[in-house]
Amino acid sequence: MIRVDIAATLRAGAREFRLNARFASQAKRVVIYGASGAGKSQMLKAIAGLARPDAGVIELAGRVLFDSARRIDVPARRRNVGYLFQDYALFPHLNVRQNIAFGLARGVFNPPRQADGAALAYWLDAFELGACAHQMPDQLSGGQRQRVALARALIAEPAALLLDEPFAALDPALRVRMRAELDALQRRLDIPMLMITHDPEDAATFGGHVLTMADGAIVEEGDER
Repeated sequence: MIRVDIAATLRAGAREFRLNARFASQAKRVVIYGASGAGKSQMLKAIAGLARPDAGVIELAGRVLFDSARRIDVPARRRNVGYLFQDYALFPHLNVRQNIAFGLARGVFNPPRQADGAALAYWLDAFELGACAHQMPDQLSGGQRQRVALARALIAEPAALLLDEPFAALDPALRVRMRAELDALQRRLDIPMLMITHDPEDAATFGGHVLTMADGAIVEEGDER
């Protein structure tokens, strides 16, 4: 499913961080586990095309997305991955319908307030969001916001789903329920999934293949299941 072998040097003022991430997996579920600051998010952004490594190779679902030696760097919009941001990154000025439909949007215009279509109707129903389809993100619960963000990531039928700390913004009780929902959803859709997390419960629930990251590198690897 995925092969990553990348290097990057990140600088912020006098601080310098080196990312040297290398792993490969055929598992449908890959979990990268590690403490905050380990480099997990930067690696995930590189896979999604939101950050460019200095060197290396990224292959996903049989496609080369990045290869510095061959000067391949597929733009993020053409990588065909669904990306769930840690804070969900919903557009505050768009309602639920528009936020989900944005996953299909092309060009510079926002979807209309009464956006419709078969795909949008399907995901509104699948995530039980029909009753709040007209609401704005600040009117939603934490669980609803996560469902909207997931629907937006999935509506374009991506080849893989990338999850950046998907439960970190939720309270403990909701975290347990949303883990169960995402677990069931991934099994039903059978979509390859790569999750990064600092929570061992996430690794226990989703870890078909668990890797541990520290100081910008993969330092431990569990068995694939």
